[in-house]
Amino acid sequence: MGKLDGKVALISGGARGQGAAEAELFTHEGAKVVFGDILDAEGKRVEAAIRTAGGEASYVHLDVTSETDWQNAVKLATGRHGRLDVLINNAAITIPKVPIEERTAAEWDRVMAVNAKGVFLGTKYAIPEMRRVGGGSIVNISSVAGIGQSLHQEPAYAASKGAIRIFTKVTASQHAQDRIRCNSVHPGPIDTEMLHAAMPDPEVLQRRLQRVPLGRMGTVDEVVRLVLYLASDESAYMTGSELVIDGGALAQ
Repeated sequence: MGKLDGKVALISGGARGQGAAEAELFTHEGAKVVFGDILDAEGKRVEAAIRTAGGEASYVHLDVTSETDWQNAVKLATGRHGRLDVLINNAAITIPKVPIEERTAAEWDRVMAVNAKGVFLGTKYAIPEMRRVGGGSIVNISSVAGIGQSLHQEPAYAASKGAIRIFTKVTASQHAQDRIRCNSVHPGPIDTEMLHAAMPDPEVLQRRLQRVPLGRMGTVDEVVRLVLYLASDESAYMTGSELVIDGGALAQ
């Protein structure tokens, strides 16, 4: 028996890294998965690997800033599998840190569009389908940047992740009567391509890890296991919660 047997899940940002690992684990745990990204070649490779391993997964082109793409992704999930039970809002981007006065409006808008608007759109189009089948679980991937350590954060990224944190609580509160749960996950530095692209200098990365009491990066598997818990019925009494997985950074 898998933890997601009988469930249908939709995952954004699923072509690589954490999103791809979620798609793989969810199918292993019995879910039928639709996952999307703008990296079509990579997404198709993940789809093929999951199917070769015996899982049921479908890749769809998904620009999370596009209402049409979200509508198409939800329609693929419900049209192919008849329902939607789980939404993982995973897609996000980072940009190099600069002072607020040097950040351009276009850069700010791009980060907010992907990281915050993308979560809104995914949630908007998932809710009616979850309500139709009697409930569901939405998991929004935020960051420790959305909670604290503000001295060290890139302003646009931190603002977008803070928006996700509050939007999660609003969604949870307003849709509890629909039996739709919504929780957020707040990772610290995780060993992903995104982190290494944002901190290509090993010395910069090492300074970042000095603010982590456990003294290391987290792993993708550690985060994905937490996401699985929130997606599954094991967390049935949790909604509006923010789960931090940061090696103790925010505890300082």
